[in-house]
Amino acid sequence: MPGVAKSQGCEACGAPLPTPSRATSGGKAPGGRPARYCSRACRQRAFRQRAERHAPAQAEPAGRGLPPSLDAFVGRERELSRLRTLLRSSRLLTLTGPGGVGKTRLALELAGSVRGARAGRAQWVALDSLREGELLPQALAAALGVRERGGRAGVEALVHALGTRTMLVVLDNCEHLADDCAQLAATLLARCPRLRILATSRETLRVPGEVVFRVAELSLTPTGEDHDLAGLLRSEAVRLFLERARTSDATFELGRGEARTVAEICRRLDGLPLAIELAAGRAGSLSLTGILHGLDDQLSLLTDGSRTGPGRHRELGAAIDWSHRLLDPLERVVFRRLSVLGGGFHAEGAAAVCADGEGGGDGGGDGAGAGDRDPLDIVGPHDIVPRTDGIGHPDAHHLVRPEQVLRVICALEAKSLIVRVRGDEPRGAARFRQLSAIRAYGMDRLAEAGELHDTWGRALDWLAGQAAGAAASGAFPDTAEGPLIEEQENLAAAVAYAASRADGRHVPLAFALARLQYRQEQLTAARALLSGVLERVQDCEDRGAALALAARSACLQDDHAAALDLAREAVAVERAGRHPARLANALDALAAARLCRGEFADAVAVFAECLAVVRTLGRPLDVALCRHHLAWALLQTGRTEEAERLMQECLPELEAGAPANQLTAALHTAGAIRLAQGDLAAAERRFAEVLLKTPAGESFHALYPLEGLAMVAAERGELQRSLRLYAAAAAIRRRIDTEPEAHWWGQVESVVARVKERVHPSGVSAAMAAGRRLRGARLVAYALRGTQVRSLVHGSDHDEVRGRVTTIGQPPLTGRESAVAELVAEGMTNQQIASHLGLSKSTVAVHLDRVRDKLGVRSRTQIAVRVAGRRGDPEPGN
Repeated sequence: MPGVAKSQGCEACGAPLPTPSRATSGGKAPGGRPARYCSRACRQRAFRQRAERHAPAQAEPAGRGLPPSLDAFVGRERELSRLRTLLRSSRLLTLTGPGGVGKTRLALELAGSVRGARAGRAQWVALDSLREGELLPQALAAALGVRERGGRAGVEALVHALGTRTMLVVLDNCEHLADDCAQLAATLLARCPRLRILATSRETLRVPGEVVFRVAELSLTPTGEDHDLAGLLRSEAVRLFLERARTSDATFELGRGEARTVAEICRRLDGLPLAIELAAGRAGSLSLTGILHGLDDQLSLLTDGSRTGPGRHRELGAAIDWSHRLLDPLERVVFRRLSVLGGGFHAEGAAAVCADGEGGGDGGGDGAGAGDRDPLDIVGPHDIVPRTDGIGHPDAHHLVRPEQVLRVICALEAKSLIVRVRGDEPRGAARFRQLSAIRAYGMDRLAEAGELHDTWGRALDWLAGQAAGAAASGAFPDTAEGPLIEEQENLAAAVAYAASRADGRHVPLAFALARLQYRQEQLTAARALLSGVLERVQDCEDRGAALALAARSACLQDDHAAALDLAREAVAVERAGRHPARLANALDALAAARLCRGEFADAVAVFAECLAVVRTLGRPLDVALCRHHLAWALLQTGRTEEAERLMQECLPELEAGAPANQLTAALHTAGAIRLAQGDLAAAERRFAEVLLKTPAGESFHALYPLEGLAMVAAERGELQRSLRLYAAAAAIRRRIDTEPEAHWWGQVESVVARVKERVHPSGVSAAMAAGRRLRGARLVAYALRGTQVRSLVHGSDHDEVRGRVTTIGQPPLTGRESAVAELVAEGMTNQQIASHLGLSKSTVAVHLDRVRDKLGVRSRTQIAVRVAGRRGDPEPGN
């Protein structure tokens, strides 16, 4: 009515309109028109509503929506967060991974979190039952509720129905129709601008714009660490097992000490969700220990999955067979042969084991497999063997050439039947492995094809060749590093196989494995293997080398009498031979046995003879190693000047070409000599350099420099620091159960005893307690804090060391990067840092990468060292 004022409320939400202070007088907008909306957001909302009212009507596909989730979703919080971000920024997102890794369940959880998912904006299309690619458009139309009208059919009907609708379509299980799915996805995405597709597949679709997310196994508890129950429950795999076990048996309760059994079950299953769920389903009928023992035959135990789920998810073998049937004949042959390499493989090793030799096989195994037949007669009764599990039949034998193997490995990795091993790859070669369940399936197929013994034969030949190359690397092969370290698991399996068949390659393989175990201080296992080797090599040329290694192992176990007897026999065997290098190795073992017994003068005499023998070999590195050993023995007798001269002669050669463990030992000897001469600055510099070069983690390599730095601190009057370093080193010795050399330990104990006399007992107790709490990167940072780091920066001749500790001219860290670096220096893991700062683990990893780039370092220890250098704060407790 005229004269009645209009309501001053927003037309979109009803809220009061802006006051005159925010608009012109009279409640009008700045342009002179009356204000109708309280904000720009309401104005845009009203605009969209008017556009939708005037848009032409479009039939909306009814669709089937998303299937209901019948069980709880466990873990993968970080992956879900990352996937939501990817789904917002990409139109085609493909989840890939091996069968049973949880792609379907993750996709369902992700799709369910999409805005409006349950109102029809997300549609699920299961493709596992579809066999013909030509029928894919019709299957998609049926799942989406699209009807064919107006002469439109197939893709045209889909494009017309989807039009400009905002929708997420989930294509589950695309791998067997990968080409057809790729073509259809490309067409729909090009013609439907508001469509997004989420696909699950064991291989990528390879469509332009596709974003691939590799679904990994569930997180496990770290091996070799003691965890309480709360620590074990941080493992996603453990939490999933417990959740599904309680579902299958409502009375299930975790007994005392059983959490570690669950963790081991999950570790044996590689964190594969399907395998874990099937194993947990046995909790009602088997004890946890029974389930663990049953995993020796995973494919038989892990059956009887959900009756309502896809057939491929009802037993583990069926899930793997689904992928296996999609391989071409050549890929199937390589896939099954790789199963003998349970410790992983790189392309070179895979080619040696998988490729056929002349005549179809070169393994030299005892079995009658495909490799024993004429290459032109490659199809026979051994190639088609009736299966008892109803899954299918093995293939005819296809000859494999070495140059084909790398291509096949790439194809198998793309199809999720092998996985890339992430981590340090010092050889620059990618390394792969088969998950344990997949490997068990492949081993069954290998036996059915009649190729088991031939394939093992090639594996034994290749590993024996690697071992022979490592043994020929120098006069002292027991301490030399070699490529076999990454093949240790394969080597152990090969030793077991060769022993079971009385194979002649057992001796060199067992000897090589014993050397690896000796370097890792698995001394009991090494001596057990060597006992078996010595029984078999009464007259073999390897006997002297085996005796020398057994003597060194006995030394480290403080079995001094056995060490001396074994070393004497080794020298006697080698003196009867004509191999100076072997004699030098035996003499070195005898001198080491003398050192362990405290017979220093005799050790000096034997080392001197060893040096004379080695000089005739023309190997500068071996001469340098022998000079270092002699210098250490001379130091024990007090002949420091002679020892110093020898170290000056050998250190340049060792720094140029010695393995890390031999170089750090020599640097420690140089530091000990300087300490004995009273040159504290030089001694400190050498000990600090050893600590910087020591690999991360607790090992006996870090103990000697820590104890050396403790003695330097004591001589300087830094009593509290000396006690802390001594206590930290002693705590590590107890944890890893290793004993120092008696003479060295006597020096350390003598110095520490004098320090304790000068400090009040309460101060001693406090310092020792503080030292025992120091671990990891925090301990290294504390040990290097102060003058040691500065002297390394300004006085070292080694560019590498200077680059590790200097901080001059580096870009500054941001506040967040500094916080992350500080927590790394405190010894926290990425997960702990993430929880402390309220970040995701992946964000912490990104910050750490930036910290490494800015500081020019590679390891967490080096970050801690830099943080300590930047702090310059007083020592804790002072």
